Amino acid sequence: MIRQTLAAPVLAAAENEHRTFSLVLFALFVAVTLYITVWASRQTRTAADYYAGGRSFSAMQNGLAIGGDYMSAASFLGIAGMFALSGYDGFLYSIGFLVAWLVALLLIAELLRNSGRFTMADVLAFRMRQRPVRAAAGISTIVVSIFYLLAQMVGAGSLVTLLLGSQSEATKIWTIVIVGALMIFYVTVGGMKGTTWVQIVKAVLLMTGAFVMTVWVLSKYGFNLSSLLGDAAAKSGKGDAFLQPGLRYGATDMWSKLDLLSLGLALVLGTAGLPHILIRFYTVPNSRAARTSVNWAIGIIGAFYLMTLVIGFGAAALVGGKAIAAQDKGGNTAAPQLAETLGGGAGSTGGAVFLAIIAAVAFATILAVVAGLTLASSSSFSHDIFANVLRRGNATERDEVKMAKIAALVIGAVAIVLSIFARGMNVAFLVALAFAIAASANLPTLLFSLFWKRFNTVGAVAGIYGGLISALGVVLLSPICWGGKSSTLPAGNPTALFSDTVVAMIPLQNPGLISIPVGFLCAYLGTVLSKERTDDKFAELEVRALTGTGAH
Repeated sequence: MIRQTLAAPVLAAAENEHRTFSLVLFALFVAVTLYITVWASRQTRTAADYYAGGRSFSAMQNGLAIGGDYMSAASFLGIAGMFALSGYDGFLYSIGFLVAWLVALLLIAELLRNSGRFTMADVLAFRMRQRPVRAAAGISTIVVSIFYLLAQMVGAGSLVTLLLGSQSEATKIWTIVIVGALMIFYVTVGGMKGTTWVQIVKAVLLMTGAFVMTVWVLSKYGFNLSSLLGDAAAKSGKGDAFLQPGLRYGATDMWSKLDLLSLGLALVLGTAGLPHILIRFYTVPNSRAARTSVNWAIGIIGAFYLMTLVIGFGAAALVGGKAIAAQDKGGNTAAPQLAETLGGGAGSTGGAVFLAIIAAVAFATILAVVAGLTLASSSSFSHDIFANVLRRGNATERDEVKMAKIAALVIGAVAIVLSIFARGMNVAFLVALAFAIAASANLPTLLFSLFWKRFNTVGAVAGIYGGLISALGVVLLSPICWGGKSSTLPAGNPTALFSDTVVAMIPLQNPGLISIPVGFLCAYLGTVLSKERTDDKFAELEVRALTGTGAH
């Protein structure tokens, strides 16, 4: 009894020391990124500097930045958590995210770099009527970016509550607010140059942290992956089913199988329509650099997703699914909890140090991605909606940049509020929604604009709004918002946004299967039902897209 009484203050003091170390490390990472942002602000003089970093980045630098932009909280926290809790079905996310880059490389990257200037709408509006197309593209960009922002900020909340040893919802909420404030600062002060350098630094840190964790986990099993998988299955509580498809998707009934197909479509097609990825192609000097930067990105991202497999199954084996789910229902803390276990476990100095390092890397990951997303959405508002719709092309560059900063503030505030309501969801799942909306609203119009001679303004506007509205409509009627128990969701969805008792009208958890075909269909019907022809402009766009002649 006396020993326990004496030990309690010692343990408490040790925990406080570990938390202080963690917070100091966090503050150091934030300070470095803030310095980069302030430095970049001194190099930002024109709209091209603010929107596209002066097109001064090399292919390798842009490839690292793309990796930094793409390897988000969903990748590091969400996918690792999906592997740890759902086993084999986590492959759907990691493989889907990677394969999606082939669509971007083969169909989008080079042509987009040659055809546009600052935003996705530059390509769509080249051969269309400016105002309706830019307004639609701007709205779509903002909606997709906000959905993606939700995932990053929810991940930040889960991360900091783990680091502080707190289960408090207030801690998550304040973390979301602080991340929102930082992302607004990055974008308003540093623009694309600051954001890109933050993403490059973050990509190097994340790859290093993931590599160390991967090697450490494998070393505990004699670098025998089969032993690791077997131990993960044994400790998951789900036996052999943990290593087989169907634990989360496609096992119960037809709707579950359709949901699996829907998710796959969204992941594979979504990347080529993500605004914060598309604008990265404008930061390099020419189309060859854009294509090469995607090759760099594929190599970096591919290696990273292989490592998330080991990290996720390692968390299942060494931490256990129950401990992960107890800390965070969505499994978003699996990777940091694994880091703590590898370092020596809770309460140990090694565990606290490694947890702090990995958590700080993950936090840097979140900051870099939210900055890229906010920049994409605020740039689209200022360049497309403000300058070309409201001001009809008469805004000065100074006015555009000023409006982009104001838009970043407003979009950041909206993202903060929505993230507070979505804080219990798995971040990889939230990102899949953003992918579905991007594939539904942006991809059909981009592909038709670049490859279909008959495509016109009505088709572009119908495609964007049709895909966007149908995707949001399905989400609002799905188990994401209504989590009542049903034949397709026997356990219900306790993290549903609106109610966990009302049964969803549409059982699909991802809208892609419905909304992606609707987006393509609306774009097609809008085109063929309109008499507008833009053959001459298409010929000009085709020459520019394929040769780079006249490209910015």
